[in-house]
Amino acid sequence: MTAKTPASPQELPSKDRLRLWLKILKTVRFIEAELRENLRTEFQSTLPRFDVMAALHRYPAGLKMGELSGVLKVSNGNVTGIVDRLVDEGHVVRESVPGDRRAARVRLTSRGRDEFIVQAAAHEAWINGLLQAVDSAQADEISLIFDQILAPHFGQNLNDH
Repeated sequence: MTAKTPASPQELPSKDRLRLWLKILKTVRFIEAELRENLRTEFQSTLPRFDVMAALHRYPAGLKMGELSGVLKVSNGNVTGIVDRLVDEGHVVRESVPGDRRAARVRLTSRGRDEFIVQAAAHEAWINGLLQAVDSAQADEISLIFDQILAPHFGQNLNDH
């Protein structure tokens, strides 16, 4: 029987970081699945639809479709179907852009804003419940750690990504 060779000092942090990554991924997938299910059952909605409404809520004057895709980091095709349904339901309005016949600006209607505010409050409560094991100080510490991970890649624009 041969003894297991101990890991090299360089290997230990690497294995720890790999385990950390897998735990982060498992946590994100779990939380996303819970949010998707809650949006489906409580609001007959989807997470991508919530994301579109959240982006439009941050920009009350509206966004061109290309700008909306950029904010969401998805293709125009992914956003178009969602926006079409939101328009049909009266949550979003499409407006022409002066001087650009091909472009359309989309924004939340007052009905869409009201609906988003209700959904956003529920979303915040769900997140609060799912992360209840993390106190405020721990949340700040974890956030700082993630900022340290992201800073070399995104610089000072961490909140834009």
